[in-house]
This record gives sequence, structure tokens and C-alpha cells, in this order.
Amino acid sequence: MPSFYSKRDLHFQLFENQNCVELTQLPYFSDHTKETFNLVLDAAEQIAEKSLYPLFREMDRQEPQLVDGKIRIHPGMKPIIRKFGEDGWINAIFPYEEGGQQLPWILHMAAGFIFQASNYSGSVFPFLTTGAANLIRTFGSKELKEKFTPNMYSGKWQGTMALTEPDAGSSLSDLSTSATPTSASNVFKIKGQKIYISAGDHDACENIIHLMLARIEGAPSGTKGISLFVVPKIRLDGTPNDVLTQGIYHKMGYKGAPIAHLMMGSNEDCEGYLVGEAHQGLKYMFQMMNEARLGVGMNAVAIATAAFQASLAYAKERPQGRKISEKDLNKPQIPIIEHADVKRMLLFQKSVTEGSLALLIYCGILSDKISQETIAENKLKMEALLDLLTPIAKSYPSEMGVLSTSMAVQILGGAGYTTDFPVEQYFRESRIHPIHEGTTGIHGLDLLGRKVWMQEGLGWKALLKEIQKTLDQVKSIQELTDLAHSFEEIYLKFNHSAGELLFKRNQGPDKFLADATLFLEASGILCIGWMWLKQALSAQKAISQGALEQGFYFGKIETARYFMEYELVKILGLIPRFHSEAYPTLSMEKDWF
Repeated sequence: MPSFYSKRDLHFQLFENQNCVELTQLPYFSDHTKETFNLVLDAAEQIAEKSLYPLFREMDRQEPQLVDGKIRIHPGMKPIIRKFGEDGWINAIFPYEEGGQQLPWILHMAAGFIFQASNYSGSVFPFLTTGAANLIRTFGSKELKEKFTPNMYSGKWQGTMALTEPDAGSSLSDLSTSATPTSASNVFKIKGQKIYISAGDHDACENIIHLMLARIEGAPSGTKGISLFVVPKIRLDGTPNDVLTQGIYHKMGYKGAPIAHLMMGSNEDCEGYLVGEAHQGLKYMFQMMNEARLGVGMNAVAIATAAFQASLAYAKERPQGRKISEKDLNKPQIPIIEHADVKRMLLFQKSVTEGSLALLIYCGILSDKISQETIAENKLKMEALLDLLTPIAKSYPSEMGVLSTSMAVQILGGAGYTTDFPVEQYFRESRIHPIHEGTTGIHGLDLLGRKVWMQEGLGWKALLKEIQKTLDQVKSIQELTDLAHSFEEIYLKFNHSAGELLFKRNQGPDKFLADATLFLEASGILCIGWMWLKQALSAQKAISQGALEQGFYFGKIETARYFMEYELVKILGLIPRFHSEAYPTLSMEKDWF
């Protein structure tokens, strides 16, 4: 079977580079060990290899269809979804008393990475349910938890997040789905429509449970008036709940998972059950959204990793041409991996995927530490850092994952453009991630417009402190001084330009935020450079201790050098833009196009 991820690299990232086993020192995770973590990863690999990967191409070719008001998906998904429930994947991170395993979220993410790399479409169903169930168990009443979560945990019922509307995409303040009180407590009549709802309807589960945003009649305008509801497709008594599947979207990639257009209340009979307090819905939903944003980053890394593994295997086997310095045409052709430009493309993929994976694992471990931190000051600092890193860890892998999978197609050449090889599918599937869970532009505004400034820059200061700590460690290692010098020079220039950019805040939000996406891009490059410093440190430590697989570790250090020489330097091209007083994106008139 083709390799869709590097088990060796994943274990390096988890156990050597960032040592997730330290989490077991926290009481909540104390029943776990490195051995239990390995069992989880091995179990994920088994499901990925035996169940998900065999359906990878089939689910792309046999995409879901809307038939008689019901979406039909690949029949192979029903037993897989049920297995996710029976084996405890859906509620693995929840407490023992709720039937969970108190598994660190980072291990859940790492298992998800394996699933997503094997078959992205097939992987999304259980994790959507985890997120929806988590909202109910965190903010819902005891009655809601008892009625809905058991069947969600078992895989019988699918969970969704229903936000987007035709006239209110990222602008949730314009949301128009309404909720009208009834005589029953916390029961409302829901009316409206939602679009692009992942797994919003399908025949592999007995019921679909929507976590849906709506505005109660008379509520304040804007985001402050939004409430959260549980809206099942089928009520608990078995009768339909006036949730109609109006349409299905046929996508560029990621075809195996249905994306539905839903209509609620066409017959004035759609019931929704209030979660928590009225008008707090967006606050509640952001719990799921922030987790989902890191999840999207991991999805993007997983697909790009699968594409990298495919192009790497091809480059090792495909003979073509000879070295430029070789003039004897009687000599045999060489594998294309020996050509410098092919190595450049492979190094680009390796640096993007393994650097992004390192950042997401860092965020996952940070999230687990936050969940168990008892000292308020420490928790505040860690939360500020994670809040700052979230738009970066979502956007860099998403944007660069598209370029990375494109590079995989390029390495295969004409073969890569055909359906005979998997990289064209990876390329198509990667394109959704800069859109999912907030577009890149939205996250640029979030980072520069909010996260950098929150709590007097607490998150930004924490990031700089962590980067400096790593840089100082690298400086102390003689073999890595060139890496430290390369990084520090650009890091200081970026930090200085970022400080000057902040002065533009006085010119008003239009100018200040006009290039927020470019600031996000530069911040992403910097953070991945930081992650490569950390990986180089871990690799050099292993080499110095005489570890086996020296080639693996030397490969890490050489990839870090590639990143500093080829990718980090791109920040220098962005810095002049931050200083410029020209704003063609503002001054250009729409009629001039």
C-alpha cells in the first residue's frame, strides 16, 4: 500500500521534538503513557490503511447525490462511522464519567492527521460530531446532554456546525435565521436557511444533529443577538423536524463528504432547543470554531503530506535525464530526485508540511496544558499565545498546502495531471482550506486587528519570548550557528518593521488593515522558521547522542537550512510593503477594473 504519511516523522514530532508525553504528568492525563499513545496512533493507522484509504479514490469518483430529498453517500462510510463510535474515537477526549478516555487533544489531532492523510473526505464525519457534541456537553443543559450526546458518541447520529447563510458568510452579524419562543421552556421555532453545511445530510447515520446559530425575535442586532440551538433533523419522538435538504453542492475536491443546503421551517414546524443562555451563541460557537480552525490547519497538512509522500516515491523511481555535468549519453538515466530542481521542490514540500505539523502539534499541546492549568496568570499567558497562533496555524498550512500539493503535481509532470496518479486529487482537495473556517483574509484581519493588540499585546510578547528562547538555544550549538544567524537577521528586521507597522494604526483601520493578510503571511513564515529551529535542535541533539537513523536527523537540519535560505527570506520582500504609503488596493476604483 502506498505511504500517505511518515510514521517516523509523526513520532519524531510528538515524542522527540515536543515530547507530548510530558502531558501525562498532569492529573487529568495521568493514566496515559507513551505506550498508550502509541497504541492510539497504531489503531488510527489500522483504520486508515484498512478502511479509509481503500475508499480514497472511490469517494472522489462516486460523489454524493441528492435523491428524493435525501443525500446518499458512499455505502462504505456507514460501517466506518459506526466503528469510529464503537471504538470510542468520537468522545475520546472527554472525561471518564461521560464515557470518554481523557485522551489529550493533541493525540486526537495526531490520529486525525493519519485519517485525513489517508482519505480526507472519509475522515471528517466523526470529528464534526466530536465538535458538535462538545458544545452540547459544555454549554447545554443536563436534559440536552442526556438526550443527544449518547447517540452522537456511538456514531448513530451525525453532528454538524450550521453557521453560513446565503447573505451572511463570514459576516455573521447579518445572520437572518430566526428563532421564535414557544410555550415550552427553551424550545423555539426555527426558520431560515443554511448553506455549505458539511455532512449536513446523509444516509450513513440515523439522524443529523445541527448546532445552529439563529436570532431570537427581539434580540439585539449584530453578533450580540445571536443564540445557539440544537436542531435535529428528526425529533426524539421519531417525527421529522421540518429540516429539508434543499440542495447539494458539487465540489472541486473533497467530494466524498456532502455539503448541504438546508431549509428550516418551510412548514413553520422546525423545533430548536436553546443551548445555554440566550444571545451567547457566538461566544459558545467560537469554542468549536477555534478548535476547528486548528483542525483545518491539520487537514491541510495531512493532504499536503500525502501529496509529498506520493511525489517523493515517484521521484525516487522515475528515471529521466542525467546530471547537467554528465556529457556521456551512454550512461544510464538517473532518478529525477538527483536533479537539483526536483530536490528544491521536494524540500519545499518537506519544509512546509513538517514545519506546519510542528506548529500544529505545538498548539495542540499548548491547548491541553491550558485545559489543565490551575494558576490564573499562567493560564492567561498561554491562552493569549494560543489565540495569537490560531490564525497563523490555520492559514499558513492552508495557503502553503495548496502550493505544496501543486509542487507534487509538477514533480510528476504530465502524469501528475492525470487521474492515474493521486496527486491531482490532493491538489483539488487542498484548495478548500484557505476558505474553510474563515478565509485567509478574515484571519489576517483577526491577527493584526485583534490578536496582536489583545491584553496589551500579551500574546505577541509571549510569542517573541518563546522565539527568542529557541534562538538562544540554537546559538549555543556550534553546528547550528549558521541557522541561528540566518534566522536572527530576518527575525530582527521583521520585528522592527512590525513595530513600525503598528504606528499606522493611527491612520485609521482602512489603511492599517489594508495589508493584514500580508502581515499574516509574514508571521506564518516566521513561525514556521521558528519551528524549524526547534526541529534542528532536536535533530542535532539526537546526532550528538549517537542515535540511529542519522540520515533522518541530517535531513531535518538540511531542510531547516533550506527554509532559512529559500522561504524565510521571503519576509524581506514583504517588509517594504509594510512601510509603504501607497495604497492601490484602497485607491483603485471598482469601475477602473
